Amino acid sequence: MRDAYQIVKHPLITEKSTILREDENKYTFRVHKSANKIEIKQAIEAIFPDIKVLAVNTLSVRGKPKRIRNNRRGRKSDWKKAIVTLRPDDTIDIYETL
Repeated sequence: MRDAYQIVKHPLITEKSTILREDENKYTFRVHKSANKIEIKQAIEAIFPDIKVLAVNTLSVRGKPKRIRNNRRGRKSDWKKAIVTLRPDDTIDIYETL
């Protein structure tokens, strides 16, 4: 098994993830592309020992096409996002983890 910090790369702070965090106690993370839900759950609980994960939802995000100088085409890498649901009384201080 990989290290927990190799599986969970960093939290995602967007408008949608902030709304999910405030309303439904769901936190969004960028994770390793080949990580599965069980590994993600174990990694989150290892990084934050007092947190209990109820559910993990994952989705693969396709990389966007980009234009590199001189009109050459390229594309950003594909990546994976995980939305982690915690117990109602659990919280993670996102800004401390950055």
